[in-house]
Amino acid sequence: MAAHADMPRVPVVLSAPGRVHHVALIVRSIEAALGLYRDLLGLELQQVLEIPSDGVRIAFLGIGESKIELVEPTDDATGVARFLAKQGEGFHHVCLEVANLAEELTRLAINGLELIDSAPRRGAEGPVAFLHPRSCHGVLVELIEAPGGPSWRALGYPIEADASATAGRRAARRKSG
Repeated sequence: MAAHADMPRVPVVLSAPGRVHHVALIVRSIEAALGLYRDLLGLELQQVLEIPSDGVRIAFLGIGESKIELVEPTDDATGVARFLAKQGEGFHHVCLEVANLAEELTRLAINGLELIDSAPRRGAEGPVAFLHPRSCHGVLVELIEAPGGPSWRALGYPIEADASATAGRRAARRKSG
């Protein structure tokens, strides 16, 4: 027993989420949903993306420091399509931004949460991972790593500092050449 008392404990909270990155809503048609969220409520449409690997089309609308993500299934065999068929349109998940996604996943697994993704994977706006609703009081939770975090480079995302350094080197070459 004494040996256990000397062992360092894994902290219950490594770091608090930085912000709510987005709330995702499942819709039958992004175009129809934009009629409400963009046209009537006045939210700014930031982008619409096809994500063939997930069988969805998504749209992000800005609201303050967060976003609303509209998710339209494009493949009837996906979990999103099954969710829409069973539950109908509406709330799907909340996404929280964290500083270091891999560390958060390790901490959460050690503390007994059921992970859908045990490692960061590519998402539309950065490295992501999902936590199972069984461990989150019935809510699907997505975690996204803050821009420039350690998983960005590992998953091949462009890093802003890299882009500005490359631009600086190009400008220097132009001046000297």
